[in-house]
Amino acid sequence: MNSILASIIAIILAYLAGSIPFAIITSKLFGLKDPRTFGSGNPGATNVLRTGNKLAAALTLFGDAFKGWLAVYIAIKFAPTLHLTVTGVALVALAVFLGHLYSVFLKFKGGKGVATAIGILFAIQPWLAMATLATWIIIAVFFRYSSLAAIIAAIFAPFYYYAGHQIAWYQLPEIFWVICLISLLLIYKHKKNITNLLAGTESRLGKKNKPQA
Repeated sequence: MNSILASIIAIILAYLAGSIPFAIITSKLFGLKDPRTFGSGNPGATNVLRTGNKLAAALTLFGDAFKGWLAVYIAIKFAPTLHLTVTGVALVALAVFLGHLYSVFLKFKGGKGVATAIGILFAIQPWLAMATLATWIIIAVFFRYSSLAAIIAAIFAPFYYYAGHQIAWYQLPEIFWVICLISLLLIYKHKKNITNLLAGTESRLGKKNKPQA
């Protein structure tokens, strides 16, 4: 199998994996309302948490992160066998992220990609992911806004990758630019949250917004 064909197949499979809507699946399993019908309307862990069901939210978070990690991990692990180039691996990372944002199973709509992005970063370099996640936690703890934490973490992720290669990992231009693109897409998906933050109407973490039965 040549590298071009291998890359195309890997990209398609990654997109399909990213399209799996864990927020919808988890909500159905727990008998919760469709997360697209309340709160932010976003099919993600933060909105599932607004139901008050922490287990459902945790499973959604894990599922969304795991699919990002798995797609990229497999691409990296089997790159020599599948003749995947670095560009091919980078495109797999982008494809699984786009699958979450524009799911084929949700009429090309989806979540905002925070958990999936973290999963992707863990597959690329665990220390990179932990630095980005630590940034999210610090902002979330001090300001109590999940969206603000996600935006700040997204801004810092490319800088961590670019600067961190001097002490912890190799820097690959293809991976760097894909991380930049993922960060920009994540920020773009938070455009409504940015408006709410500026208007002072954004919901804070820990505030339940339980849907009507």
